[in-house]
Amino acid sequence: MNSPQRLSARPRRPHLPENEKPPQPNPTGNDLESSLLQIFTDHHHTSLRLRETTVIETEKAKKEAARVADLLVDKVNGGVQESFVNEKRIEMEIRGLTASIVRFMKQSDQWLAATHSINTAIKEIGDFENWMKTMEYDCKSITTAIHNIHKE
Repeated sequence: MNSPQRLSARPRRPHLPENEKPPQPNPTGNDLESSLLQIFTDHHHTSLRLRETTVIETEKAKKEAARVADLLVDKVNGGVQESFVNEKRIEMEIRGLTASIVRFMKQSDQWLAATHSINTAIKEIGDFENWMKTMEYDCKSITTAIHNIHKE
C-alpha cells in the first residue's frame, strides 16, 4: 500500500521580532509555497507599518492629551491664582477697615466723654443758676421783710 504523499510541511515559526526579517520566498520551490511566503511577507510588512503608524499615532495622542491636560491645569490654576490674589487683597482691605473702625471707636469714646463732661458742666451751671435764683428770691424776701419792719 502506498501512503498518500504529503506535502513537505515546514515547521511553524514563532512570531518574529521587528528586527528579524521574515523568510524570503524560495525561487526554486513550488508556486503555492512561494505565494504563501509572499502573502506572509506582505502581511508581515503591512503589520510592521501598521504597528509603526499605531505607535506614532499613540505618541501623538499622548502628546496631545498631555498638552490638553497642561492647558486645563493652567486654566484652573489661573482661576485659583486670581482667587488667591483677590483673597489677599480683600484680607488687606479688611485689616485696613478694622484699623479704621478701632480708630473711630476711640474717637467716638472721646467725643462721648467730652459731651458727658459738657452735660455735667451745663447741669452744674443750671444748678448754680437755680441756686442763684433761690438766693435772689430769699434776699428779696428778707429785704421786703426788713422794709416792712422799718416802716412800722
